[in-house]
Amino acid sequence: MPPKVLIVEDTESLALMYQSYLIPTGIQTDIAHCGKEALSAIESFNPDLIVLDVMLPDINGLDILSQLSADNKPQVIVLTGHATKEMAIEAIRLGASDFLEKPVEADRFRITINNTLKLKSLTQEVEKYHKTYENGKFYDLIGSSRAMQSVYQIINSAAASKATVFITGESGTGKELCARAVHLASPRAHKPFVALNCAAIPKDLIESEIFGHLKGAFTGAIANREGAAGQADGGTLFLDELCEMDINLQSKLLRFIQTGCYQQVGSEKEVKVDVRFVCATNRDPLAEVQAGRFREDLYYRLHVIPIALPPLRERGNDIVEIADALFRKLAKEERHGYTGMSESVKRAFLAYSWPGNVRQLENTVRNTLVLNQQSWIDIDMVPDLHRNTGVVTSSENTLQHNSPSFAAQHTPEVNKIDNQSQSSVQSVGDIEPLWIVEKRYIEHAISLCDNNIPKAAAMLDVSPSTIYRKIKSWEEIEVQH
Repeated sequence: MPPKVLIVEDTESLALMYQSYLIPTGIQTDIAHCGKEALSAIESFNPDLIVLDVMLPDINGLDILSQLSADNKPQVIVLTGHATKEMAIEAIRLGASDFLEKPVEADRFRITINNTLKLKSLTQEVEKYHKTYENGKFYDLIGSSRAMQSVYQIINSAAASKATVFITGESGTGKELCARAVHLASPRAHKPFVALNCAAIPKDLIESEIFGHLKGAFTGAIANREGAAGQADGGTLFLDELCEMDINLQSKLLRFIQTGCYQQVGSEKEVKVDVRFVCATNRDPLAEVQAGRFREDLYYRLHVIPIALPPLRERGNDIVEIADALFRKLAKEERHGYTGMSESVKRAFLAYSWPGNVRQLENTVRNTLVLNQQSWIDIDMVPDLHRNTGVVTSSENTLQHNSPSFAAQHTPEVNKIDNQSQSSVQSVGDIEPLWIVEKRYIEHAISLCDNNIPKAAAMLDVSPSTIYRKIKSWEEIEVQH
């Protein structure tokens, strides 16, 4: 839809001339010859920009400028043949974007209009971003980490397009929430968002679930069914766990994506819909292509705007933000008087690797709330983490190497180092400070993982942020010594 410009000018010939300047741009225009007409046109025409003459027969143009509502206020370019420095300052103070002095050349007029409209568009985008990203929350996604801010920026940039978004990430990282954010940030937000889990539907029924069927098309088809594609018309169709889709159905999906047309099961009639596709998988889609389980042409058709959701263990303090949000949300459901969690709980949550990601964190939070009625959550209320997994708790400053999860991940080389450390302590004089032993152990683990700290952290069953903090603390200790 072209932008709208209201020209407020009491001299009819000048108003028509300014209007003619904008004909080549395709901008929609309207004219008002006095203040009263201008106020009426602002209500009915709803302009994006007002070219406002100051000297009007009934009202001073600056008085009109001062009356404009702050909500959805149009951009204003003040136009006058009696310019003074004081008038320009007053116009800017009242919210004018620019100031033009008569007479105005056509090119200067068009350039000023275009620049001001671009400023309005940019301002709206910034306001939209800040409105949706508040207090570490972007729609239903939570987290202030750099990794998640990058995700938010991709969503914000891609939202207005119809281009397919392909989300990858481990199970439980919030791929459906990400897909919903793409939908809500787009112009399709008022239309349906339809989610379909390709892994949860039997292979012989998935075609019917996507495209629908006619009555009698197969055994059990007792009535016509529209299907997800028809339900999502005008909106967004989210295909979760796409790599689980039967390869024989992938060709029909490819044609649907290319043409927007499909046939219901049991019908020869084509149906055309307007759908934006968002797909997700917890597998490596390119590896699935190479293994022959996923069509290469479908992969390249869908893999337009990739979004890689980071696992929870790589999101630092996001873990605490999400945990607190989950505690508050689930406390309402469980009628629990949650008020907060202790620092030891936060440390335990940050130290744990969360193999099940946000889904596992949510289960942990619900378990904690259901089994404990106290409003303040302390470490001894949290299940599993501090008892069985060797995470750092409030009373521990080092890794618990004897935990079952850690022992299961020991490599022969690491076991050898551990045994050597124990056998080398033959007397009191052989005992080293704990931080030195821990430093040597962790540095060796990092070396065995080819200096890949996130990989070493996963093997040690801690978060990468824990290792980075320890490295920093070692450097500070060495400087002191």
